[in-house]
Parts: sequence; C-alpha cells; structure tokens
Amino acid sequence: MVFFLMMCCFSLLLFGTPISSECWAGDFKVAVDIGHTRNTPGAISARGVPEYLFNKRIATLLHQKLLHDQRFKGSFMINESGDDLSLPARAALADRQGAVLFVSIHHDSVEPKDLSYWLYQGKLLAHCDKFAGYSIFYSEENGSPLNSLTFAVILGSEMLRNGFCPTLHHAEKFTGGDKDLIDRIRGVYKYNKLVVLRTTEMPAVLFECGVIKNSNEELQLSNSDYQQRMVDALFNAIKIYSTQIINDNMNQKD
Repeated sequence: MVFFLMMCCFSLLLFGTPISSECWAGDFKVAVDIGHTRNTPGAISARGVPEYLFNKRIATLLHQKLLHDQRFKGSFMINESGDDLSLPARAALADRQGAVLFVSIHHDSVEPKDLSYWLYQGKLLAHCDKFAGYSIFYSEENGSPLNSLTFAVILGSEMLRNGFCPTLHHAEKFTGGDKDLIDRIRGVYKYNKLVVLRTTEMPAVLFECGVIKNSNEELQLSNSDYQQRMVDALFNAIKIYSTQIINDNMNQKD
C-alpha cells in the first residue's frame, strides 16, 4: 500500500503540467494550525522557551505570506489566541471554514533517555545536541491520505532544496504498522493515530520544524533569517501542491 502511494506521489511530481495564472481559483484555503496552546505549550527548548511560541512565530509568518498571494487569500490560522482548543476541534474548524489543506506547525523534542542537563542562566535545563532537523507526518486514516502523502513528499523535497536536513531519530520507534518511516531522504513519517491528522477530512500534515531540545538548532530556529527561509520552503511546497491539485481537477473535467 505504501509503495503504491509513493509511486502515485512521484508520478504526480514528475508528470504534472504547469498551469496558467488565469486558471487559479483564488480560493485555495490553507488552514495553518498553531501546535499546542499557552497552557499546554508542548516541548520546552534547551533554553526554557515553550514550543508554542516557536510554533506561533512560524505559523504567523506562513499565514502572512499566504495572504500576500491572491491564490491563497482565504487562508487562516487555527488557534491564534492560544486557547485550550482540542485536536478534533481544530480539524472540525478547518472543515467548517472550507480549508483544502491543513498544515500543523510544531517543533520537536527527543526521548527522555536521550536528554542531558546543562546550566543556563542559573537554571538546570534539559537538552540534547545529538539530534537535529525537521520531520513531516501524515496519516493513512486521514480523509485524503494520498494527497496528504503527496504534499508531504513535495514539502520534504522543498526543504531539501532549501538546504534543510531531516531528523531520523523517530525511526527508532516508527518501525511499521501505524508508525513507519516512509521516506528517509525527505524525512516523511506515517503516523496513523495522530489525532489532528486522523480527524481531518482534507489533506493534512504535521510539520516539525526542528529539534528545540538541541541547543544549537534552537538558536537557528530563533533566527529570523532562518525562520523566513523555512517559511519560504513551506510556501513553495504549497504552491507546487496547489498547482498539481488544480491541474488534476481540470483534467478530470476534460
């Protein structure tokens, strides 16, 4: 099944044809989900910064870039206020607002066994400089698994093209079944039971921007130029994917 999906994805990438600007629907709504909340902020970085703040920054930059393009003017953020919004509620909100793509922004941690401790500004904090890099997750139980995987592959390709590298530290626990490393080169993982993806009807991925427990990568992820380069890769992936989807729809009508 996975091999078939991968072949479909690669064929879409290889044989998709360009689309003229006149054919854009102007209504390709992307739901940009800010992972976690203020009260449950996710991972804590090597320097004690909550993951939610990292997530919100990247999500905000991506949303702003989408809104500056007429093709994606209907895009919106989920949980901009940081309230305690459940994972199924996020998926339901994206569906109600007519999103055609769901991108959940996160920053990564590591297993407790891999943590060490250092003294930073008078505080003893956990860190791990062994692992670094992005990762991309999709679910076969999502409402549109093939298109979810297609976007994941496109996003991984764009990340590589822009000089980013994936982390493979999840592969230790993703060894088949509902959890598996699908594309080692592009950093794409299958995670079927991930609620925010499984309950989403439209194509969806969860994107881990990097490992904030890594004290060196945390500095990169906090750098505005680095953030913008990552957002550019995300945006380009969305452009490529949306072009392919519109082409497919047009071909089906012919």
